[in-house]
Amino acid sequence: MRIAPLALLPFCLAGCMNVSDMAQGTRYHLSDAGILDHSETRRASNWRLQPDSSIYIAQGHFVPPGNAYPRSNVVAEEAFKGFVEYFPLVQRAPGPLGLDEAWNQATVAGANYILYVRFAAADDRIGSYDEWNSQRAVDRLGVDSSVIQLMVFETGTRYLVDAARIRSRGGILSIYDARPEDLLRPPLDEYARHLLGLSR
Repeated sequence: MRIAPLALLPFCLAGCMNVSDMAQGTRYHLSDAGILDHSETRRASNWRLQPDSSIYIAQGHFVPPGNAYPRSNVVAEEAFKGFVEYFPLVQRAPGPLGLDEAWNQATVAGANYILYVRFAAADDRIGSYDEWNSQRAVDRLGVDSSVIQLMVFETGTRYLVDAARIRSRGGILSIYDARPEDLLRPPLDEYARHLLGLSR
């Protein structure tokens, strides 16, 4: 009888997950439950870019409605920080541009693709004592959220190769003194990996 549990032990250990898979699964469930930051990316296509693609990143002039006032070029800045890890030939516009202006600058820069981004929505909820003192609205307590839109164009043909929408929501553990733009970097990193066809 004592040999039976020992004989079953290798089968039990073989079915166990490795530590990295367990950590990733735990993070996913905590994010889904609202404890950690969470984001969802919806893409229009599965287009992939070559690692040596030259990309020009620009943000539109659109200001998200609501009471959040993010920096004027913050999405392009965060996208650049994420994309430069995966695409060595990345450039960023110094400020917001219209699409035609972005096209002209990308052409001058010799870029193969334009990543044109827009901060579509931002909700900066009360998450610190200073914000509470300035607003004093119970219905404004909660986690921040944001929505950004991305379009990838071929510079030469003006063909839209991909469009994506990233919806992000803060978590309870990161609620203090957070802003909607703090949610941008992780999903933009993930989007860059998807464009290369890489997993996590």
